[in-house]
Amino acid sequence: MKIIALDLGSRSVKIAISDGFLNDYNIYDTSSFFSDCGKPGIDGFKLDFEKFGLEKDARVFATGYGRNALSIASATVLPEIQAHALGAIEQTGLKDTAVVDLGGQDSKIIWLEDGRIRDFFMNDRCAASAGRYIENMASVLGLTLEEISNYYELPERLTTTCAVFGESEIVSKLARGADKYRLAAGVNLQIVNKISAKLANSPVPNIVLVGGVAKNTAIAKLLAQTTGVPVVIPKYPQFNAVIGLINHSASF
Repeated sequence: MKIIALDLGSRSVKIAISDGFLNDYNIYDTSSFFSDCGKPGIDGFKLDFEKFGLEKDARVFATGYGRNALSIASATVLPEIQAHALGAIEQTGLKDTAVVDLGGQDSKIIWLEDGRIRDFFMNDRCAASAGRYIENMASVLGLTLEEISNYYELPERLTTTCAVFGESEIVSKLARGADKYRLAAGVNLQIVNKISAKLANSPVPNIVLVGGVAKNTAIAKLLAQTTGVPVVIPKYPQFNAVIGLINHSASF
């Protein structure tokens, strides 16, 4: 039987379809997913299985930021902390580590000890320390997300990671002649400083960086420099949670 695993993020929905041997990965904008890939029903959002080339008896597993706001009909739900922990172990084999997930509008740290969740931290109340902040600051600097990920040297000091007020700070510094590439490095360092402050309270031998922000190579470099431990980026950082769901489904 095929499995469809959904990570319902605030900005995007990540999907893995597995037949037990091969996974097929896809990503959708959250709004377009809920308008194009099914329809609301009495018992929750009903997936259009034909859209994914699936029979109606496919098993559905769900996790993520939006799993409670809009339930998926007939889905087995797994908390995203657990899904990310399972995904990181599956992708890297590391069982004593900190899994750092930087998403579109939230961030989280999961401390693993011998493959078990020892503790976790989650910021889901604002877009600070998350992809939305980087997106906003990149736009103000006239850079793409790919371009801003190149800058980590000589970072300009910034004082806020607010996705709204940070714009005013960047504009003010640009008006005073600050170099925009050093500001780009400062944006990346702001994300790292928020995360590393939490990591400093519980040292780990390495860090597994997942989520969409893991594609920002500058953040990975700055995180390694700041914490002094290796940063591992798995093959599929954006799909880490759905890989964890696929792993979880094997127990059913």
